[in-house]
Amino acid sequence: MKQFLALYIGDLDAAKTAPDPATVQKGMSAWGEWMQRNADRIVNAGGPLGRTMVASSNGVEDTRNAIAGYIVVQANSLGEAAKLFESHPHFAIFPGKKVEVMECLPMPGPEH
Repeated sequence: MKQFLALYIGDLDAAKTAPDPATVQKGMSAWGEWMQRNADRIVNAGGPLGRTMVASSNGVEDTRNAIAGYIVVQANSLGEAAKLFESHPHFAIFPGKKVEVMECLPMPGPEH
């Protein structure tokens, strides 16, 4: 099977206010159920992500993006991996916008 990185994309405006405790409870319960249902597909459970900085030819500086967390899953194809996230609690319960899924490709070159 191939491995796929999934990025939980949040809503920068919604991140300014925390969801009510009942929504958090419902969301975390549903998230746990999703993790159990897909345990055989999860390679790295990942987790939430914090503050972001960017390094470039101009140096290092603070920045913002909407990436809220990540997970690595395995599947036979990109489509199969993406379908794992249909109706995911990230956007079905929490104020997340979407989940972006991409294949983890091997490093090119004869030594890899």
